[in-house]
Amino acid sequence: MEIIREISILRARIKEARSQGKLVGFVPTMGCLHKGHLALLDKARAENGLTILSIFVNPLQFGIGEDYEEYPRHLESDAVQVKKAGGHIIFAPTVKEMYPQGHATYVDVERLTAVLCGASRPHHFRGVTTVVAKLFNIVNPDQAYFGQKDAQQALVIQRMVRDLNMNVLVHIIPTVREADGLAMSSRNSYLSPAERSAASILYKSLSQASEEIQGGQRDAAVIQAFIVEKISLELLANIDYVAVVDTEEIRPVKEISGRTLIALAVRFGKTRLIDNIIVEV
Repeated sequence: MEIIREISILRARIKEARSQGKLVGFVPTMGCLHKGHLALLDKARAENGLTILSIFVNPLQFGIGEDYEEYPRHLESDAVQVKKAGGHIIFAPTVKEMYPQGHATYVDVERLTAVLCGASRPHHFRGVTTVVAKLFNIVNPDQAYFGQKDAQQALVIQRMVRDLNMNVLVHIIPTVREADGLAMSSRNSYLSPAERSAASILYKSLSQASEEIQGGQRDAAVIQAFIVEKISLELLANIDYVAVVDTEEIRPVKEISGRTLIALAVRFGKTRLIDNIIVEV
């Protein structure tokens, strides 16, 4: 396993692998790896001859007052996990390598980024799509792997790939969860013990909502109110949003039918957590 920080060196390694007929699998991350990331890496390793995982805390996707400076950075321990999991390359560029002086080009996916997390984090997705587009241009992967926990991000990236005719197959891998259902996230480390215990209400409320839907409830407003009520019983929870939307344009739906995304964002103290489920009826 090799850690590479320069684009030119990474491209040379990829060129060599392609000359041997290998497919390139790519897992973009911001590091502080957990089992969710490793599930993506396992899938990439199983389907490709060369597996690259990037670790880059992207400043463009953090807003003013957000946790860019505090975001956990553990490259050394991350590298141990990647090596143990059989990954081949960690691409860990500096900010200067990714955004040289004078950088002035951005990628912006409209409509899909104005809702849910985009409503309270107005420039977040422009940062995400810009960095992912740059990483795709650098790595030129055959296949890329993202987690469903960041469902809106995954849908936005899929739209960017489709709209810009990018030659990469994007896979969305199911959310990996803790024993009590909490979606694994690097930000879970911010939670106090009391907040960590309280955060289990997120998946509980989503699971109970799914049961309501499977039982015949189709009114999206009723399901949304049901989830809000359940989460509001937890005194440490401060709801940002609960939404029931379609999986194409991420627009609110009145009636749940076909493939529907139920997504939420909730703060516990200073920590903002997201989660979601997709239901099909």
